[in-house]
Amino acid sequence: MPKKKIIIGNWKMAPLTLKEAKNTFSGIKKTASRLRNVQTVVCSPFIYLSELKKIISGHRCVIGAQDSFWSEEQASTGEVSPEMLNMLGVQYVILGHSERRALGETDEIVNKKVKACLKSGLIVILCIGESERDEHGEYTKFIKNEISESLAGVKKKDFKNIIVAYEPIWAIGKNAKRAASPEDALEAYILIKKILTGMFSEKIAADATIIYGGSANPKNSKSFLVDGGMDGLLVGRASLDEKKFSEILRLADSL
Repeated sequence: MPKKKIIIGNWKMAPLTLKEAKNTFSGIKKTASRLRNVQTVVCSPFIYLSELKKIISGHRCVIGAQDSFWSEEQASTGEVSPEMLNMLGVQYVILGHSERRALGETDEIVNKKVKACLKSGLIVILCIGESERDEHGEYTKFIKNEISESLAGVKKKDFKNIIVAYEPIWAIGKNAKRAASPEDALEAYILIKKILTGMFSEKIAADATIIYGGSANPKNSKSFLVDGGMDGLLVGRASLDEKKFSEILRLADSL
């Protein structure tokens, strides 16, 4: 039996009000709760998580966090620990997002966060991806190093709680050099499987969940899931639009 597609919404630092957050989540949940072939996760800002948790019914649409700290040390001003997320009922957490890395987060820091969150029973959405795709294939070494260092010391038995999200940074945002194609995604998908085989095992790599993150929208989602071979999507801007995100969910469910 094929596994469900996983569609994750990353709301980033939006919306501005709790009312908007609850209305958008409720609309998404209305669609997601009817879809049997999709697991929906909404990663909202920390301040909305406890309120959104109250709206959840069932398991098809759940909440996730956008980051976590790597230590339970109480003298860590401004941070949120994995155990705090657990107490809120959070099941998923995004780690190593390109926007966090741009602020100075290193593979070493991401690795500490990954291990701390796995220890707490959270499902980790590990973001990786190159800033440029050169003609000589040097980007493959970058991706290999990023994955190897971010997952250093992770035990085989814990890998079932990891989702790898491929973000081609060169294709995201205002400074995007060009849009990523399904062919770009498929190349990365195959590369990531190869890297995971070397790090863990062929079976773990075969079972691994790899998703695409990078300007996913209703127009290109199907091609990334079908032609790009991806197991799901990490959706940014479009996840704040209830209609657009619901369209993506229905597309994924139909596959």
